[in-house]
Amino acid sequence: MKRTLKVYVSAPRGFCAGVDRAIDVVEKCLELFPPPIYVRHEIVHNRFVVERLRRKGVVFVENLDDVPDGAVLIFSAHGVSRAVREEAKSRPLRLIDATCPLVTKVHLEVHRLAKEGYDIILIGHAGHVEVEGTMGQLPPGGITLVQKPADVERLEVAHPEKIAYVTQTTLSIDETSEVVAALKKRFPAITGPHKNDICYATQNRQNAVKALLGKIDLLLVIGSQNSSNSNRLVEVARAAGVSAYLFDHPDEMKAEWFENVESVGLTAGASAPEDIVEATKAELAERFDARFEEFRYTEESIEFNLPKELAHISSPES
Repeated sequence: MKRTLKVYVSAPRGFCAGVDRAIDVVEKCLELFPPPIYVRHEIVHNRFVVERLRRKGVVFVENLDDVPDGAVLIFSAHGVSRAVREEAKSRPLRLIDATCPLVTKVHLEVHRLAKEGYDIILIGHAGHVEVEGTMGQLPPGGITLVQKPADVERLEVAHPEKIAYVTQTTLSIDETSEVVAALKKRFPAITGPHKNDICYATQNRQNAVKALLGKIDLLLVIGSQNSSNSNRLVEVARAAGVSAYLFDHPDEMKAEWFENVESVGLTAGASAPEDIVEATKAELAERFDARFEEFRYTEESIEFNLPKELAHISSPES
């Protein structure tokens, strides 16, 4: 006899508007142009999305030297540095920019602050492709990266009376708040964005998980290991003392995760496809007498238009 397991399926979950847009860009290019289509970096951080597109003729590259002249090149949702953008523009390539508009907003803010003479601090994770793209909006040294409150104590800035910060969009709100508090304590004159740069989808998914934590013994997060926002969901649960695991596919779920567990929360990072959520529900139903209930925190209705380059190419006059 199967053990009963209560499963709260968190909502919102999965694809955000920026990921939807980025994938739509690639799919539209596959309709308009013969493969291969080249994408600089993974279009989004999800193994299954990348593999599905690769099978359709998409080639993911890190170096522009791997893109032949005349090819279609798409910039991923995470954005690129100014150097990468300028190098691509200097080549005979058909460029399509799938950068998430919320990441673009941070880039524009960086340029505005630099023009006004601010010392700029970026709160983010070293090595993340979004951070690399944002840091690369200015020449080396133009932006200083901090990852945790302790980094603030080591900061050296030329103009402490004129300093500003921006953030990586996919951080934990709690983590960002701690660093912002440390910055404000050390640099009382510091200024930040009018609205927090953490994207609506990242925040909504974290808030939904927080609201679930009192009901569950275990949180299951669908997403790839290199997905920043998916990792943050795991961290939110663990910080509250709830066990949490991140996995790409339900085949990766381990029996020991469910020992002494009566209720489970199920969510997905902003680049995880819904069919993997459904496959996970099916696997849980196979292993347990699973009782599913949707736990909806809020509704999302934001949509982003396709980039102007693609809208022009796909128009009847093009």
